Amino acid sequence: MKRVKLGGSEVEVSQICLGTMTFGNQTDEAEAHAQMDAALEAGMTFMDCAEMYPVNPVRRETIGRSEEIIGRWLAQTGQRERVEIATKITGPSQMVRDGAPFDGATVRGCIDASLRRLRTDRIDLYQLHWPVRGSYGFRQNWNYDPSDQDKARTLAHMQDVLEAMAEARRAGKIRAVGLSNESAWGLARWCDVADRMDGPRMAAIQNEYSPLYRLFDTDLAETAVNEDVTLLSYSPLAAGLLTGKYAGGAMPDGSRAAVDKANGGQGNLGGRKTDRGLAAADAYGALAAAHGWDVIHMAIAWQLTRPFKVVPIIGATTIDQLRHLIAGLGRDLPDELRRGIERLHRVHPLPY
Repeated sequence: MKRVKLGGSEVEVSQICLGTMTFGNQTDEAEAHAQMDAALEAGMTFMDCAEMYPVNPVRRETIGRSEEIIGRWLAQTGQRERVEIATKITGPSQMVRDGAPFDGATVRGCIDASLRRLRTDRIDLYQLHWPVRGSYGFRQNWNYDPSDQDKARTLAHMQDVLEAMAEARRAGKIRAVGLSNESAWGLARWCDVADRMDGPRMAAIQNEYSPLYRLFDTDLAETAVNEDVTLLSYSPLAAGLLTGKYAGGAMPDGSRAAVDKANGGQGNLGGRKTDRGLAAADAYGALAAAHGWDVIHMAIAWQLTRPFKVVPIIGATTIDQLRHLIAGLGRDLPDELRRGIERLHRVHPLPY
């Protein structure tokens, strides 16, 4: 598998990343270890986690479990030198730190806690899961209101956090830093503050990106290109909506939507499973079939044609799902199919 560097850092990773947010919930430990084995065999050495995982749902009693599962795999297999591990500190969340935002001191403690759970001496990419000032991720863009933000307070917070991450990098605990669910303004300011204090520059930004969700394509893309920041795209299959498994109102047993509903959620894939979203997913499925492609393979291959650096994060509940994803890697998307995707984007813009 092709290897790429994250932004302007020295951290080299596989072109595709394995997501681990189901490890310890929908995916048990044996299955999770099998997935990591299969990923490594395919050359997928980059693995992404977070202190709050597993999700769907997030529970206080399971926070950190996904990191622990990765840590036991690293200890049992001795493969630490062959893989790159990314994880994240959680932003304000009632399930983590009782909703308290993170500062530099919190970052220091959380890095050490993740290192213990992961059973490693270093984290290759340490990310800020979402901004403490708020975010428009997860469908909050429909009523996003930044009017209560205070620029001076935000910049001071950024410096405090970057000082902590600079200290951790000097100690060898982290190699590169990144963001998640950030905006173009936020990304630019993090880079500005880092430059001013000669601190660690953001190497990556992990935001949602798929044929159905393309908010990254304008201001964020421009910022990422000019600041040399790699997009780590999560939900490249729109949380499974693009697979077609929810077509016609279906709710397969064990699916993300079904598990969410069984745990008291709405079962709407975080707001993605709308009538317009389902119609768009059907259209992309028909386009792929017309060109002899599996829609899953098409969606991942399309990401690698974008005019900015991108590393798609692929996640699977089962080893069979992961093997299907892996089987489609390495194919070049035909220009005609790429143009078809752009035509559908105009027909189905922001369908959820």
